[in-house]
Amino acid sequence: MFKNLKCLNLCAALLLSLSAKTTLAKDTAADPYETYNRHAFRLNQKLDKVIFKPAATAYRAVLPIRIQQGISNFFSNLDQIPTIINDALQGEGYYAISDTWRFVINSTIGVFGLIDVASRIELPRRQQDFGLTLAKWGYRSSAYLVIPILGPRTVRDATAWPINYYFFSVYPYVNDDTTRYSLITLNVIDTRAQLLDFDQTIKQASFDPYVFQRNAYLQRRNYLINKNAQHHSLHEEENAEDDEN
Repeated sequence: MFKNLKCLNLCAALLLSLSAKTTLAKDTAADPYETYNRHAFRLNQKLDKVIFKPAATAYRAVLPIRIQQGISNFFSNLDQIPTIINDALQGEGYYAISDTWRFVINSTIGVFGLIDVASRIELPRRQQDFGLTLAKWGYRSSAYLVIPILGPRTVRDATAWPINYYFFSVYPYVNDDTTRYSLITLNVIDTRAQLLDFDQTIKQASFDPYVFQRNAYLQRRNYLINKNAQHHSLHEEENAEDDEN
């Protein structure tokens, strides 16, 4: 459920969604499956209360902050692999090269990604997934959809998720089942631990937790889609100037 929240930097999205009351009418139009979505949302909330939040709380209490940061950096580095592939699929050669360098540097000098060396030399972290690639190809507008365990999506992103996971991420290629599921579990717990500080803020700010999460997700995805489009236009302008010169 929280893997997706991490890939989309939901922490930032939650802050953006504080304006949800003023955009409610607009966002509701993107939620034709609201009745089903609310049932799935309540199920995910119960699973979080019983399983994910207690595990994340214990994880934070037991592990020193430096170790937690190293674990987060490690999984962030693994996420660069699908990002690089989606950079290429979007025709973004510059970012594909930049993100490849980031992965190589952090995987070597950064000791398998435990230390984020690349950010210190101005190779910032970026995240791309196949849902954003489909949006780049023209599938921009899509209805909101909540999936049990996996959490908030759109129909586009739900369709793209299996491709991004089974073909682009490293997890299906880990042959040992125990190792693979241990990595996935640790990733989920680490991600939930990062969101613990936002729990009280969300509770206080949200007049409807479902609407709060929906607006946060849709705003964040729209932001990333528009950002990709702007970067593409900027690179086209730069290439045109180079050709003229």
